[in-house]
Amino acid sequence: MNKSDNSLELLIEQICRCHDIESAKDILYGVTKPTGMLLKAVNFCICLHEGQVRKSGEPYSIHPILVACFVAHMGGDESMLLAALLHDVVEDTECSKEDVAFEFSEEVADLVDGLTKIVAIRKDELVSSSSNEKLTASALTFRKMLLSSIDDMRVLVIKLCDRLHNMLTLEALRPDKQRRIAEETLIVYAPIAHRLGISAIKNVLEDLAFKYVLPDEYAKIDDFINSSKQQLQLKINSFSQKVTNELLANGFSEDSFEIQKRIKHYYSIYLKMQRKGISLEEILDLLAVRVIVSEDMDCYLVLGILHMNFSPLISRLKDYIALPKQNGYRTLHTTLFDDKSIIEAQIRTFSMHKTAEYGVAAHWRYKHGGSFMPSVNNWLKELKEDESKSAPEDFYEYAKDSLYVEDIAVYSPAGRPFTLPRGATALDYAYEIHSEIGLHAKEAYVNKLKVPLLTELKNGDIVQIITGDEPKYRCSWLDNVKTGKARATIRAHCRQKLKDINIAIAHKILSAIFDIDDDKLNQWLEAENYKKNIFKIATDSVFLQDVVNTLKKYPRKEKIFGFSSKYEIKKQKCDNIVIYSNFKINRAMFDYCCNPKRGDDILGFRSNHSVIVHHKLCERASKLMANGDEMIFVKWAKNAPNRYKIILNIENKRGSLASFLNDLAKQNMDLVTITLNEGGEEESVEYFELIAQTQQDADVGAIRERLKDKYKIIEWNSLADAYS
Repeated sequence: MNKSDNSLELLIEQICRCHDIESAKDILYGVTKPTGMLLKAVNFCICLHEGQVRKSGEPYSIHPILVACFVAHMGGDESMLLAALLHDVVEDTECSKEDVAFEFSEEVADLVDGLTKIVAIRKDELVSSSSNEKLTASALTFRKMLLSSIDDMRVLVIKLCDRLHNMLTLEALRPDKQRRIAEETLIVYAPIAHRLGISAIKNVLEDLAFKYVLPDEYAKIDDFINSSKQQLQLKINSFSQKVTNELLANGFSEDSFEIQKRIKHYYSIYLKMQRKGISLEEILDLLAVRVIVSEDMDCYLVLGILHMNFSPLISRLKDYIALPKQNGYRTLHTTLFDDKSIIEAQIRTFSMHKTAEYGVAAHWRYKHGGSFMPSVNNWLKELKEDESKSAPEDFYEYAKDSLYVEDIAVYSPAGRPFTLPRGATALDYAYEIHSEIGLHAKEAYVNKLKVPLLTELKNGDIVQIITGDEPKYRCSWLDNVKTGKARATIRAHCRQKLKDINIAIAHKILSAIFDIDDDKLNQWLEAENYKKNIFKIATDSVFLQDVVNTLKKYPRKEKIFGFSSKYEIKKQKCDNIVIYSNFKINRAMFDYCCNPKRGDDILGFRSNHSVIVHHKLCERASKLMANGDEMIFVKWAKNAPNRYKIILNIENKRGSLASFLNDLAKQNMDLVTITLNEGGEEESVEYFELIAQTQQDADVGAIRERLKDKYKIIEWNSLADAYS
């Protein structure tokens, strides 16, 4: 029998007790055979880092040696081990990449170089969640890490091992650094470990980071589990013994299977509380067992035995053996009733277990041959293709959305399976087939019934897409689609559409100011090299002023192009709209056809001494532009606060609401009104409706995401209609 491997937990226990170089070396040589090159790299590392200490006061070289221990445990080859030992020498010592290549090899030097570049990018571009900037400034961390791994995925695995050891020693840092590093771990590193199928590292990273990012929530779960541990252990032991007895009674021998039992990870418990809006006491399936067998067919035999002896919760049955996840994960999931307990059961083979725990590293660790996990390679190739046409923040969104999702399975009419995130629409499915199918999708059929393209799909749906000749997309669909591929494609087209609109607006604004036709204006723009950046005029008043100031020379000196002398533009303000025009504007009006809200991209048409404001993507505005209606520069006044309606449910406990309001204030949001709605039958939960406001330039998306990490937010909508 091929027993499963639980040695990572034991290795972590050893490493946490290690505080000197000799002990670190002993652990390393216990995990992997000390070859001559490995011994050389260890000594090289110790020599170069001599005199350097970590924040804990321990010699710095302990860190790379222990990182190499994790890499060895993951089955890394010799080059990976050497790179792990040397991963900080180029950054922190006088050693160069060329020195590493000379002493060891070009291969090792390339790995070290990839790791060094990730560190440099992270230091330069990552910002903490306390900033008004998006945490998606870590987009470039994603870009560098993921794209550098397309040619050599070993860089990612080494970096994950590096981050694992850093998280184990985080207590030596200042609280603000602890939180920043823990946030980055949750947002960047744990999802990457998940996408690569390395759950052994992902689960540890999540729980370690959770403790620092949300310490109060972590403490609540920890206290609850510890206070209930004896009772939970009795339940799981009893259930495990019942399963063992049934398997033995149905032909399995004692050495043909293994049962693992556990209390679920803290972070997964927390996510379930947030997703379902329930309290810790209301979570029924805190316990899980894993039945590991030899053959694929045995998995289904075990499933039948369990369902014959325990009542299953059928809605929770999932077959990831027939339909593997994109990271290679294959397991049967079922949830069972046992007396008054509900227990999740996972059934897999020993081979599946190795893949589930170690993902892409399993083919090194267990010496699998041939191509391994092509889905991961295909995913990285898709990211490479998207990187060439996306802005960093768009690339981040695409990568993030495809990293860490709860899956559903849907099928084409021919039976081809597709894995999509929960909440995905028929349009997401169309984009999953191909971006061109998504762009040209005009009709959708789910289970042979015609439905809107934005219909949410359910597990097991059969979906058919009908395409048309012309591209069909709306920028408002960005709020409805769920997959990174759909969002990235729609966002790229909307970005280009906005740029084209801005170019047209810029021409019309300048034509109105200088009373000149478009042909002559184009001649001047080319002469002054403004053609490339002319779109900026539609959104940048400073750039508009620069262009106007440049043009002033011509009519004054030579009166070329027949320009009028009426070219002086002045800043004006009407309500919440700022206007730059050489005409006197007395009022701003908002057309009801497009319902622009504060913060939306807007444009303005002059009507005598008034300006009519539209959303830039408004179809009626597009027709007015085509008709030649005169345009002027408009933008939102920065000091206008944005108001939002927020509906949330929180536990009916003392201090829960106060905690939320305190966190709201920390995000520089002011409470305007609050209303309590009765929770109906859910006595443990109360629903609140709030009106809160923040400054117009605040990053509301980032604020919302930070609060959603901690609270169950049902609705978050802007109330700042421009005409209200």
